[in-house]
Amino acid sequence: MTTPGFRPTHVVPQHGMPAWEAPDPARPTVPLDALLPVQIVERLGEWARVLCANGWSAWVDGRHLLAVPQDPPLPGGPLTPTADPRPLLARAEQTLARYRAAVEERTSGTLEGEAFQGRTRGLRIGVVVDGESMWLYDTDQARWVYADGTRLSTYATDEAPRATAAPGRDDGPRTAAPAPAAPGGHAPTQVVTPDGA
Repeated sequence: MTTPGFRPTHVVPQHGMPAWEAPDPARPTVPLDALLPVQIVERLGEWARVLCANGWSAWVDGRHLLAVPQDPPLPGGPLTPTADPRPLLARAEQTLARYRAAVEERTSGTLEGEAFQGRTRGLRIGVVVDGESMWLYDTDQARWVYADGTRLSTYATDEAPRATAAPGRDDGPRTAAPAPAAPGGHAPTQVVTPDGA
């Protein structure tokens, strides 16, 4: 029987994992089955309290749980040139071909280490294909997009959330808004950008 409102956020690794009654190694309980869907309901350092579909909960080492992606966007809306996955796929193919050519020359000995670094510097792609679903990294927009074969939609971006400026006022670069206090008395998780801001 599934608990009402249960929505898994993670899956147990393929070999299962040990579990505890509390975030205390001295209190083990029944280990979790391989690939069991769980929902993280609380974190304490590296510990995570997970809820199973049947309502049972346990503490586990949260570092080993596998994240479940959110549902892909629902289909709908007309296909637009910016939502067409083919140009992004072509760019990924070209980048991979340039990298592969550099690897071929490097392994054959016709390209030295520094020249290899120079030819591959700045190359960046990301492609994940799982059946009909595909996730592509769009380097121009610094975002991951989801493709279902006919259209693209933004899945995640590299940018941190930003506070909005007052209407009609430009204060330059904006910083992320302060996060509200988290329940349980501990500091909330914060988004940190690559420049540390």
